Amino acid sequence: QVQLVESGGGLVHAGGSLKLSCTASGRTGRSFAMGWFRQAPGKEREFVAGIAWNDGYAYYGDSVMGRFTISKDNAKDTVYLQMNRLKSEDTAVYYCNANIGLAALRSETGRPSWGQGVQVTVSS
Repeated sequence: QVQLVESGGGLVHAGGSLKLSCTASGRTGRSFAMGWFRQAPGKEREFVAGIAWNDGYAYYGDSVMGRFTISKDNAKDTVYLQMNRLKSEDTAVYYCNANIGLAALRSETGRPSWGQGVQVTVSS
């Protein structure tokens, strides 16, 4: 089981930026992937972004494409989510996720691990 610790949530005005971090411990496997999901009140959990650990290939949800950037630091086992041009509809609890590969991460199959979640609130 992979342990995930998130940080970086908070309150920001619309149009502003925030950066989330998530550090993993206990990971195994070369095809490991990490990413982010979010869940707003009354809505289903939504895939935000994911990145493959071996080659850095990244994939984004349609609603954040062009505004959010996912990156990783292999030495620190940490994934980042840079969120720019934030909108009120980005308000949600953001959860870090780790899985055996990017495809499994996106489809929430495989062996997912979850962080505790961080609140991101965008005021309009």
